[in-house]
Order: sequence, then structure tokens, then C-alpha cells
Amino acid sequence: MRGKGSGAGASAWARYRMLSGEHRHERILVRFVLAGAGGILVAALGELWAGPATAVILFAAHAIYLRSRPGPATSWRQGALAERRTGRRLATLDPAAFHVLHDRVLPDAPTANLDHLVIGLTGVYTIASRRWNWGVRLWADHRRIWAGRRSLTGLQATAAQAAKTVAEVLAAELDQVVEVFPLVAVHGARLPRGGLERGGVILQPVRRLPRFLDGRPVIFTGAEVAAIVAAAERVLPPMLGEGPYRYRAARQ
Repeated sequence: MRGKGSGAGASAWARYRMLSGEHRHERILVRFVLAGAGGILVAALGELWAGPATAVILFAAHAIYLRSRPGPATSWRQGALAERRTGRRLATLDPAAFHVLHDRVLPDAPTANLDHLVIGLTGVYTIASRRWNWGVRLWADHRRIWAGRRSLTGLQATAAQAAKTVAEVLAAELDQVVEVFPLVAVHGARLPRGGLERGGVILQPVRRLPRFLDGRPVIFTGAEVAAIVAAAERVLPPMLGEGPYRYRAARQ
């Protein structure tokens, strides 16, 4: 089963589009001026044919630089792409056993969203997609998880709170206790074999996520899954509003 509404990374991509659209005309003008000036200079100092080639190279280099330089727009784009990759992995789960919702509003936290919610025979899981630079090592001591030398206490707390919030709203809607497990889908970083777990928060490489979810003990029946899914659809609306890039005002 697959949920309706926003797709994976929808609101993050909308935010990226909004940020990247700011001052777009000014950036394009600078790109043309840079490419033209460089091409003219090279043509004047060397072979005539090298001028146009230089202009094309400078034009492309400027576009690539702006797309990849650190900043809010780049962070939102990378986050959206990570969520989409997680969504594609979750789409491989057996639709008869799992239902996946993406990009949902968390009650009482209108500026935050839940990246993914999986409801299946093996349980209910809130999943946050997080990306690190390739090769960063995630490890744990007896209390917390680290990315290299940087503590991930904030990420642990955020993931745990999201699961707690979802458990509370589902329990209120269904009038029964629903345990929700917090997970982090890891992109780029290296993890120990089997992933990591501290304070109830589980970190798994995104490529292993379907196998991990499917391999846990069955705790629900199909009817119970359907009831939880219906409740989740009611109390956890999509983050993205109507229209392809209409962002909820709370996120702006």
C-alpha cells in the first residue's frame, strides 16, 4: 500500500525551488558577463577559436559552483534528494505488508516535518533521512552517537521526539497504545555492520532499510495495519499544500 499526498522530499524540494528562484535573473546576468568577458580576453590573447570555448566552460563552471556551494539552497536540495532516495528504497517493501507515507506535518510543530512514516506488519516507524559526506564514520560510545568527532545528540533527540509525537496522536485517535520506533536512514556515511542504536533510536544505511524493516518480528495483523494507516492519514496531513510548489505558510 502507498499513501496519498506529498511524495518523498516534496516540501524540501519546494523550499529549494523557492530559494533557488531568488535573485535568479541577477545570477544569470553575472554568468553571462563572466563568460563573455573571459571568452573575449582569451580570444584576444590567444587563438580566436578558444574564446567561445572558454565562454562555454566559464558559463558551465559558474552554474555548477552556485549549485554546489554551501548554503541554504544546497542544503535543501541535498536533503530533498536524500528523502527521494529513501522513498525509492521504501517503495520496494511488500505493499501487502507495509504502507508508506511521506512528508507529513507533525502536530504542534508546524515548522517541522516527518520525512517518512512506515506502518506495517512489523510495526510503526518514523524515519528521518540524513545525508553525510561520503566516508564520514558514524559510531557510538556508551551514551551517544557520533559522526566523526561531532555528537549527534540533537539528531537523536529530534528522531525520538518525532516518534513520541506520532505515538501520542495515533494513541489518541485510536484510543489504544501504539509503539512507534524512531529510525534514521543514513546516506553517505559509514556504519558498523548491523547499524547503530542508542536511546531507542536506530540508524541504518538506506540500502538496508527494507530488509531491516521486513526482518523484524510481526506484531500486527493486516486489519490492525489498515486501522493505523487510516488514523495516520487523518491526523498527519501532507506537508505540501495544493499545487506543485505551493509551500505551507508555516514553513516560510
